[in-house]
Amino acid sequence: QVQLVESGGGLVQTGGSLRLSCAASGFTLDYYAIGWFRQAPGKERELVATITGGDSTNYADSVKGRFTISRDNAKNMVYLQMNSLKPEDTAVYYCNLHRGWEDYWGQGTQVTVSS
Repeated sequence: QVQLVESGGGLVQTGGSLRLSCAASGFTLDYYAIGWFRQAPGKERELVATITGGDSTNYADSVKGRFTISRDNAKNMVYLQMNSLKPEDTAVYYCNLHRGWEDYWGQGTQVTVSS
């Protein structure tokens, strides 16, 4: 079965960096786009970045130039490198697989940026 497991979150000061990881299993990662989403308290879940099977990437305007999404198909991993973090980046971060009519989510990893 499809499983996505996020890790790498934590507490960091403004301007700091974190690297999130998403371990994928139960499907062939090469064939699918993966997205990173985030949800802050009291807010809707929002798309942060996506990467296609062909390594095309797309970013939310709020993170362009600061975040980088990448993938290692051999390791079944997707990463989100986050630099120059701001307090408004504080949220639970999720990786997502959209396949057919189904969405798969991990359990999320908390990122907290202190001011």
